[in-house]
Order: sequence, then structure tokens, then C-alpha cells
Amino acid sequence: MNDFLAARLQPLTAPIAQRWRGSLLQQGWRLWLKELRGCLPRWLSLHDIPDRLYHWPLTAAVSPVVGEVRQVLLLAPQAVLMQTLRLPPAAARNLSTVVGYELDRFTPFDADQLYFVARQERRTPTHVDVTVVAILRERLDQILSDCAALGLQPHSVDVQDAGGNALGVDLLPPPLRRRQRPAGKGLQRSLPWLCGALMIGAMVLWLDDRQRVLQAMQQSVREQKAQVADVQALRQQLLNTRGAAQYLIRRKMAQPPLSALLNELTACLPPDTWLDQLEVSDGAEVSFSGQSAKASALITRIKGCRSLENAQFEGVIQPDAQTGKDQFSLRAHLHQEAADAPTPDTP
Repeated sequence: MNDFLAARLQPLTAPIAQRWRGSLLQQGWRLWLKELRGCLPRWLSLHDIPDRLYHWPLTAAVSPVVGEVRQVLLLAPQAVLMQTLRLPPAAARNLSTVVGYELDRFTPFDADQLYFVARQERRTPTHVDVTVVAILRERLDQILSDCAALGLQPHSVDVQDAGGNALGVDLLPPPLRRRQRPAGKGLQRSLPWLCGALMIGAMVLWLDDRQRVLQAMQQSVREQKAQVADVQALRQQLLNTRGAAQYLIRRKMAQPPLSALLNELTACLPPDTWLDQLEVSDGAEVSFSGQSAKASALITRIKGCRSLENAQFEGVIQPDAQTGKDQFSLRAHLHQEAADAPTPDTP
């Protein structure tokens, strides 16, 4: 099951491993580990697992190793196909897949006939330099079978460079790669991850605290906005009330006082006329009815009233048999004046 998962994850982890190898972040990580080793006690010291190189072909059976050792099978340069490619920068996102599609152009074999490793050497804005190391599957499978017969199950398969040193690649098929977990060293191997987890936990706690502060500030802002909205509503209500009051005052001041209207009607109407009813509405309309010896001449007389305008009869004029006078009903509009205009009773 672990080998199956490793095979499935290999295409995903390969680009990350290529970017990690030789990067500034990896160098800083190694420097930090070096300083950490100097601060820890000896029994808890962290150290890299040493490599033991086995040059192919093997000349004798391999004796069992003692302690923590990483067994590396080292192939000669002539045992593999090595090619340097120059690819577009976009190929670095999924280098193994891109190289797998192009293997038949640079080698006499298809991708399914080879085990290969693509390593990014240098990257510029215009291209990426890639070293491709490949070996026939049949050949490597036979080499691993011979190694197993001699008691060697390597953790990785590397290749010699021109100087005789390990090139730093791993041609071992992903299903055959083993994780080395030496007994008693679980805490040592887990300590860097524990430190990283503590750092991430501290960052999460800090972010959570900042989030709580932000939520408190947002709640305070919402409460202040609600208070401002209440104040604005009260202010608008006050303005509306004040406007209505000023409107009523202006309407009242624009209309002549009732005493002035009665005084003016007394002066305008002839002596043989009296009123039975007088009504002044809020719409500045005046209606009155009564009897007069010459009701038809009242419109002309009322035109002389400065407070009334547009006077007209309502209904028809009817004679009263008891008094011998004409019954009438009139309607007129009050003359609207400016609020600061003088009224008849103004001294």
C-alpha cells in the first residue's frame, strides 16, 4: 500500500523536489539545522544518515550493515544515457511529464522503455537547462535482481559524474524506494517537523488573535453606524417637524385674521344685506350665505374687498316671501399675502 501511494505521489512531488534542491531555502534550512544540532544535547543530536556507496558491478556478496547507513548503488556513466536539454520556462512546472513526452526525440527509446530522471540545472527568463539521466528498464531491473542475489537492496541508484562523484540523482523506480526509519531515532527525525508545527501553530494563534480584534472592531463600527443612523433619523424627524411648523406659521401669516375679514365684509356689503352663515376652510376658501335686497349686485361689491378674490355664487338666487329679500350663497378665495405683508389690523 505504501509503495502504491509513493508511486502515485511521485509525479506530484518531483517538481517540488527539483525546486527545493539547491535553493536558498534549502541552504537556510541546513544552516538552521546545523545551529540546532549545536544547541541540543549529545543524546538528542540530529545528524544526517551517511551514505555507503556500492560501485556496480559488485565483485562479492554484500555484508549486512550495522547502524544507520543509506545504501547507494553507483552506476558507471557508460551504463546510462545522459543528455542536457534546453526547454522553455513553462516546462519547469511539470518537468518529468514534459521530458517524458520528449524522450523519443533525444533517445532511441520510448518513455515506457526507460527509467529516467530530469533535474533542473539552471533557469533563466528565456529557458531552463535540464539534465536527463535514463537507463533501460530491462537493464536496471536485471542489475537490481543481481544486487538482491548478492544481499544488497539499495535505497537509491545514482550515477558517477566525470569526477567520479555521485551525480545526485535517483534512478530507482518509485515502487522500490524504501523509507529508512532507524529504530530509536523517531524523535530525532520528528524534531524539525515538530519545530515547524510549533511555528505554524504560533502563526495560527497570532492570526486568530488578530481575527478576534478585527471582529471586535467591526462590531464596534456596526454599533457606531447604528447610533449614527438613529441620530440622523431623529435629526430628519426634527427637520420634518420644524418644516411642518414653519409651513403652518407661513400659511397662518399669509391669511388675513378673521377679525379683519369680518371688518372688511361689513364695509363691503351694503346695509340691506346680512349674513346667516360664514365659514372659512383650511384651503383658504370662504363661503357665506344670507339675504340681500339686491343679491345680484353683491359680486361687484365683494370685488372691492381686498381680502377676497374670485367670488362667485353657489346655486341660484331665490326670493324669500317672508322678508321680501333674495337668498344667496357665495364662495370666494382668501387673498394670500406674504408672511411679512401688513394686515388691516396692523398698526
